[in-house]
Amino acid sequence: MSIPDDAPREGLVVACRRRNFAVALPGGEKIDCVLRGRATILACGDRVRIARAADGGVIESVAPRTSLFYRSDAFHEKLIAANVTQVCGVAAAGISLDEELIHRWSIAAEAQGCRFILAANKSDLPGFDALLERLEPFARLGYRVVGLSATNDVSPLLPWLAGERTALIGQSGMGKSTILNAIAPEARAKTAEISEALATGRHTTSNSTLHLLPPALGNGWIVDTPGLKAFGLAHIEPQAIASAFVELRPFLDRCRFRDCHHQNEPGCAVQDAVASGHMAPHRLALLHELVAASAASRVPGRQH
Repeated sequence: MSIPDDAPREGLVVACRRRNFAVALPGGEKIDCVLRGRATILACGDRVRIARAADGGVIESVAPRTSLFYRSDAFHEKLIAANVTQVCGVAAAGISLDEELIHRWSIAAEAQGCRFILAANKSDLPGFDALLERLEPFARLGYRVVGLSATNDVSPLLPWLAGERTALIGQSGMGKSTILNAIAPEARAKTAEISEALATGRHTTSNSTLHLLPPALGNGWIVDTPGLKAFGLAHIEPQAIASAFVELRPFLDRCRFRDCHHQNEPGCAVQDAVASGHMAPHRLALLHELVAASAASRVPGRQH
C-alpha cells in the first residue's frame, strides 16, 4: 500500500527507538517514520497522522490520548504505552518477586483510569501455591489474579485480554515474552519486521513493542514492555496519589481537615482505615513515600 504525497494517513505507533518510530497503517503495512519537531514524546499506542517522505514517513501530529502509562522520577520519565485500557502485571513462581513494584504498577494504572490485573505465571511449578499466597493481598484489593502456564496453556488469560488495549509489564524472567508469543504467535515475526524497519537489526528489550491481538480476541492490542527493576510515580500530582489507592476511596472525604496529610492529624479517616484493618500499614507507608517523592520533584528550580 502506498501513501499519496498529498494524503496524510492515520496510523498506530507500534515501536519506538529514539526519534524513529514504526507506524502501522490500516491494511497492515508498517512504515518507518520520524517525528516532526522535538517537543513531543511518543509511545506505543499513540495514534498519529503521517505524511510520506522520501525515505519513509513523517509524523505530523498526534491524536489526544485517553491514557498514558509511564514511570518517572524527579529527573526522568519513561513512556511505556499510550491509550491503554488495562495493565497486566506478570509474576511467576520460582523467581524473586518484588511486591512493591506490583503495588506501584497498580497505582499507576488506577491513576490513569485503567483496569489492573495480575497474570500468575508458571502454574506448573511446585512453588505456584506460594506465589498465589503472596499475591493474595492484591486479590483482596479487588484485582483479578489469573493463574496460567505460558509454556502450556494461556487460555485463562485470554478473556481478560479480549477487546482490551493492554500494557504487559513485569520483572525480567517472569515470562512476558512467552505469554505474548502464545497469545499472538506472529509476534516473533512482527518483532523482526519492526526491528528491521527501525534499522536496529535485532529485537531490543529496552524498548516496548505493540502487537495486534488475533481476530478471535477482538479489536485490541498488547504492548510488550522491557523488564523493570524500578517504577517511580513522581508524575502523579501529590494530591491525586491517595485516590489511586483503591481501598482509600471510601475514606478520603471523611477526614476532619480538607488538607489532611493522613499522618498524625486528628480525625484522619485514613489513619482510622489502617487501625480498622481496611488498609495495610505498608500501603500507608507507600502512600507517604510516593507523595513525598512527587512533592520533591516539584520544588521550584529543580532540574528535570
